[in-house]
Amino acid sequence: MVDIQSLLRTNIKNLKPYSSARDEFKGAAEIFIDANENPFDHPYSRYPDPLQWKLKEKIAQFKKVDPQNIFLGNGSDEPIDLVIRAFCNPGVDDIIAPNPSYGMYQVSADINDVKLIQVPLRTDFTMDFDLMLSTAGPQTKVAFLCSPNNPSGNVLPLSEMKNFIASFQGLVVIDEAYIDFQQESMKSFINDYNNLIVMQTFSKAWGSASIRMGMAFVNTEIIGIFNKIKAPYNISNPAQEQAMKMLDQMEAVQKQTQQIISERKRMALELTRFKGVLEIYPSEANFLLVKVDDANKLYHFLTSQGIIVRNRHGQLHCDNCLRITVGTPTENDILFIKLNEYYHEKDFVFG
Repeated sequence: MVDIQSLLRTNIKNLKPYSSARDEFKGAAEIFIDANENPFDHPYSRYPDPLQWKLKEKIAQFKKVDPQNIFLGNGSDEPIDLVIRAFCNPGVDDIIAPNPSYGMYQVSADINDVKLIQVPLRTDFTMDFDLMLSTAGPQTKVAFLCSPNNPSGNVLPLSEMKNFIASFQGLVVIDEAYIDFQQESMKSFINDYNNLIVMQTFSKAWGSASIRMGMAFVNTEIIGIFNKIKAPYNISNPAQEQAMKMLDQMEAVQKQTQQIISERKRMALELTRFKGVLEIYPSEANFLLVKVDDANKLYHFLTSQGIIVRNRHGQLHCDNCLRITVGTPTENDILFIKLNEYYHEKDFVFG
């Protein structure tokens, strides 16, 4: 067990949070004249539930966790920021994360004046957990792990993550933004490790990126800390409504997820046919990391054709790599046609 309170910043420990009447009131009511809202019947004239209980209860049924162990944020970026703000003293503490990985760990660390120590992945993008542990120092409060990882798409082994969590004397945040394309989650272990925070999102498989809905599964002690410092009404009613709607369409979402996985396999096969594609890294996400002969040149060609991919050239182990999201079958076919034009493979036939 990790002493969570000993990791917490003193000013956060002593913070008296903002409290609305909706926070303090429990039960049913018909007249709300507490929050200076417009009283007339507009679709969004009322403030949303600050703790999103109806939505949490619905998520809990699908994710098989207790609603009390769910924190909902403005994308996964909000809990990333909250954990750094709550536990890391600016200019004193640090966090660790693999390199390469999701760029917001660095951005959030920089915003909060907290040093991020990057731990290089191996050249095949696997994690050296012994190196991760040995890199952590006495001021290391948080470790971020991304599985499936971005931009590489590979999964970190559960057994190795569990050993790391048990050994690390700070908080471990497992970013599972792409878990729906891989399915084996760490969220079932949040009651086994009190220093474990598992993040997921509605942005990828659930097709709701624009509502900015992130989920963090974690013990109630840390939930209470997050609720203490989050914005009072951090999730809008339209966002909650869309999330509820998607949870009512789970069968369709799962079917679409399987279609994306199938297209990912097709894309990997088709890309091997181009002479300028040098390597396609294994992926359990909805994208492929692809090494080509000249990433910058190909990137600029594709953008000139109205096709936007992510140029990862310059990141560690990603020289001449593009990250390509799996599109619809039609979008993927257009990509193949444009690649055929670029590489001048006149006799190439895809499919």
